Amino acid sequence: MKKLAALLMALCMVLALTACGSTTEDTADTADTDATATETEDTAEETEDADAAETEEADAEEAEATDTEEEAEETSSDVEVTLNVFIAASLNNAFEELKANYEAEHPNVTITLNAASSGTLLTQIQEGYDCDIFFSASTKEIDQLEEEGRIVDGTRTDLLKNEVVVITWQGSSTTVTGLDSLSEAASIALADGSVPVGRYTRTALQATGVLDSSLTASDITTAEVSEALGGVEINECANVSAVLQAVAEGSNEVGTVYYSDAYSEIDRIEILEHVSTDLTGNIIYPVAQVVPLDESAVSEEQTAAAEEFLAYITSDEAMEIFTTYMFLDNR
Repeated sequence: MKKLAALLMALCMVLALTACGSTTEDTADTADTDATATETEDTAEETEDADAAETEEADAEEAEATDTEEEAEETSSDVEVTLNVFIAASLNNAFEELKANYEAEHPNVTITLNAASSGTLLTQIQEGYDCDIFFSASTKEIDQLEEEGRIVDGTRTDLLKNEVVVITWQGSSTTVTGLDSLSEAASIALADGSVPVGRYTRTALQATGVLDSSLTASDITTAEVSEALGGVEINECANVSAVLQAVAEGSNEVGTVYYSDAYSEIDRIEILEHVSTDLTGNIIYPVAQVVPLDESAVSEEQTAAAEEFLAYITSDEAMEIFTTYMFLDNR
C-alpha cells in the first residue's frame, strides 16, 4: 500500500509539472505574438507618416513651382516692350491693321513701323538701326542679311507673293496699254533700281527687249531707261508708295506699282496691265527676325516679344488680313 501511494503521488507531480510547463510556453507564445503585432503596427504607422510627409513635401514643391511660373508669366506680360518692325512700303496699309489688332491683344507691346523701300531698310539695318523684324518686298535683301549672319536661324519665312501692274490715273485718257507702249506716255513715275518694284520693272523691260538683258537690272539708271524709251520724261521715286501717289494725283501719266498698292487706291487709279511673272520673275516677300549688332543691348523680354509677333504675322489669322490687301499666300 505504501508503495502504491508513493507511485500515485509521483504520477500526480509529473502531471502537475507538465501542465505548468505548457501554460508557461503558451503564455510566452502569446507574449511573442503580441509583441510582433505591436511592432508591425508601429512600422505601418511610421511608413504612413513618412509617406504623408513625402506627399506634403511634393505638394509644396509643386505649388511653389506653379507660383513661380505664374509670377514669371505675370512679370513677362507686365514688361513694356517696343518692337521695331521694318516693312517694305507696299506692306504699310496691311500692317496698320495688323499692328492695331496685335496691340489691342498685347497692351504691353508697342509696334513701331518703319516703312520704306526694301533697299533703304537693308542699308539702315546694316548701319546699326534698331530692328527686330524685317519684312522685305524681295528676297535679295533678306539673302544679303543671311550671308552677313544678321538673320536669326530658323525664323525666315517667304510669306507673300505679289505682281507688278502698270497704272494710270482715273480719266487720264492715256494711249498707254502696258509695258510695250510706255514710250507713248507724256511722263512716267518709276522707282529707282535699288527699290524692288523698280528692279522688277527693269527686269520686265529687259525680258521684252527694251533694255539690255546683259546688264544687272538694279544697276540700270533711270536715265538709261528714259533713253531706251525714246527720251520719255521719268520721275524717279524713292519707293512704291511715292510712285502710286504721283500717278493717283495726276503728276505723272503712268507708273509701275504692285497690285496690292494699286488696289488700295483703286478709286483713283486704273490698272492698264498685270505684268506676267514670266517677265518680272517671282515677286516674293520674305520676313525674318533680325540679329542686332549689339545683342547685349536687347532684353530677353524684347527677344521673346519679337518671336511672338513674328509668329502672329505668319499665322492664318494674319494671312486673312494680307489677302484683303491683295497679297497672295506663298507659304
